[in-house]
Amino acid sequence: MPRTTTSSDTSPAVDAIRFERYSRMSPAEKAKRITELTRTACMLALEGLRARHPAADKAELLLRLAVLRLGPETVRHVYGWRAPDGP
Repeated sequence: MPRTTTSSDTSPAVDAIRFERYSRMSPAEKAKRITELTRTACMLALEGLRARHPAADKAELLLRLAVLRLGPETVRHVYGWRAPDGP
């Protein structure tokens, strides 16, 4: 079944190459790739939080990241923490 892209900045030819390479990856390689991408996304989010909250310590930044990923009510319920000024 042909795959289509929803990306407006990627040509169908490039997408075909990308999908073909993904199809050749083992499940372990795909899991590693997902883990790396998730870690990178978290690091970028932490840098954004650090820029918005320069006085925050590491624990507060991680709680703010949890708010972004899990939602404020889940973080309040699980960790008993509520950001005084939002994420």
